[in-house]
Amino acid sequence: MPPGLQRLAAQKAGALWLAQLPQLIDQLADRWSLELGAPYPGATTSYVAPARRRGQQVVLKIQWPHAECANEADALRAWSGDGAIRLLDHDADRHALLLEACSPGMPLSSAEDVDPLDVLIDLLPRLWKPAGAPFRTVAEEAAGWARTLHASWQAHGRPCEKKLVDAAAGYLANLPASQQDQVLVHQDLHGDNVLSAEREPWLAIDPKPLLGERAFALAPIIRSFEFGHSKALVIGRLDCLSSALGLDRARVLGWTIAQTMAWSFESDYADRHHQTVRWLLPAA
Repeated sequence: MPPGLQRLAAQKAGALWLAQLPQLIDQLADRWSLELGAPYPGATTSYVAPARRRGQQVVLKIQWPHAECANEADALRAWSGDGAIRLLDHDADRHALLLEACSPGMPLSSAEDVDPLDVLIDLLPRLWKPAGAPFRTVAEEAAGWARTLHASWQAHGRPCEKKLVDAAAGYLANLPASQQDQVLVHQDLHGDNVLSAEREPWLAIDPKPLLGERAFALAPIIRSFEFGHSKALVIGRLDCLSSALGLDRARVLGWTIAQTMAWSFESDYADRHHQTVRWLLPAA
């Protein structure tokens, strides 16, 4: 069992899913005629393993059912392989996806001979497809973050200055209702969720999809410390991506602060995320 999944045992639903997981793996291997390899070690909310099916390299992904993974299969269908991995099959009852394999599968965060921002500037517009139901909206997600933001800060022992939380709350109160054109967005497109491949040089994975404005989609890239963690680099990503993609810099900055703070308190990288917000606040 990948070590990252063990944290799910701390909650009742997670422990129940972990207990059922060996049976799910056997059922899906049988259904899709898979020869499974050892699971990837970095997974934290899904069981993900390479496999062979009739001589073809594929990937089995079994999701722990939770809100952020909802509609991943729908997003992959909407993209249909354009800038993202292909969905080969889907078992909705078991929350399982059979996916195209990426080879060599190097994360963009590890690439030394390519500018990651150039890759993402090419990739993002291809992912921004017109969409509607069944995707949750950024506005719905933001409303949930707004309701719990200050309580989460308190519950985690006030790990940062209150002004960071207040700034995020302000953006969450104002940005959702003023969105313009809304499209399908990948809300977790950081440096480890873009892999090198043969069919295309780079493909997005693990979408956590929402329906919202394009400016929202830049947040995970701007805070992506895999691309370097300093004030100059964070502001540089904000300015470069906003300009190259023709997006309102102020809205990109606001969404980055809002989502980064909303996700920070449950993150293993909370300190880095809070530092990113400290750097961004004076740049508003």
